[in-house]
Amino acid sequence: MADTDKVRIPKWTFTLVMVASIVGILVIYFSTGFYNVAPSEVGLVKRFGKYVRTDQPGINYHLPAPFDSVTVVDVLSIRKIEIGFRTVAANRYASVVSEALMMTSDNNFASVECVIQYRIKDAYSFAFNIHNPEEIVKALSESVIRERVALRTVDEVLTSDRDLIAMEAKDRLQELLDRFQIGVSLENVRLQEVNPPTEVLAAFDDVNSAIQDKEKTINTALRYYNDLVPKAQGEAGKVLLEAEGYRDIRVLAAQGEVARFLQVLEKYEASPEITRQRLYIETMEKVLPNFKTLILPGDSGNTLKLLDIQALMNGGGRQ
Repeated sequence: MADTDKVRIPKWTFTLVMVASIVGILVIYFSTGFYNVAPSEVGLVKRFGKYVRTDQPGINYHLPAPFDSVTVVDVLSIRKIEIGFRTVAANRYASVVSEALMMTSDNNFASVECVIQYRIKDAYSFAFNIHNPEEIVKALSESVIRERVALRTVDEVLTSDRDLIAMEAKDRLQELLDRFQIGVSLENVRLQEVNPPTEVLAAFDDVNSAIQDKEKTINTALRYYNDLVPKAQGEAGKVLLEAEGYRDIRVLAAQGEVARFLQVLEKYEASPEITRQRLYIETMEKVLPNFKTLILPGDSGNTLKLLDIQALMNGGGRQ
């Protein structure tokens, strides 16, 4: 084939291809500015290293690098810090002795494992105010927990003050986080495991067993006391009431006798003979029914007369 038969590409075609390539590159370049923000996240956009705006969840756009950059922060999910242990798998944990071992106010030691849960309340402060904020939150949390434990004896840490330590630590830690403007809000501080160090665990178990035996004995004595004392108090009350009732009966009877005597005395003073005769008859009416036979002296001589009371009552006569 002769050289004159070679195909020549028009100059305008080459220019068109170059323009199309440049446009394609620009489209691809600017399309890299699209990004997605998840429902629990926000996007912090910086332009030439300076914060300019916060993008909300959804499809957003920023100028491609090197003009803009974006930092995505999860502000709704609960984050967790573990002190004294680490979660290695589901329901499997590994102790971190260097973190768990804490000194108490009586120069003893306790193994304290706790969990701090928090969320991001200010994405800008969390992302830009402090370098590596999660490590700062962890360091502050461990420091505050150690401070609260150091204010109490080992017995208080192991038994009565566990919840109080958690509440005080939460308030103190939140105060420090706000002071340093880390942008974190605490959700919960919980002491999960609080035990004596392994080296003295057996001795603490013996002490706790003795304390439990002591409390058991005290509770048994209290149950006996609570059972016996109310019964004794009830019996005492019953005897007292019976005595008071007997006293009232005797007093009222005596008062009645006095009133009756005064009435008789009044009538006796008014009519002595009649009253004396009436009293005699009333006395005989009470006494005679208790006898079956009476021996009566005669009017003269030594003759004795018999009066058969039973026969009189049955319709008989005098012997």
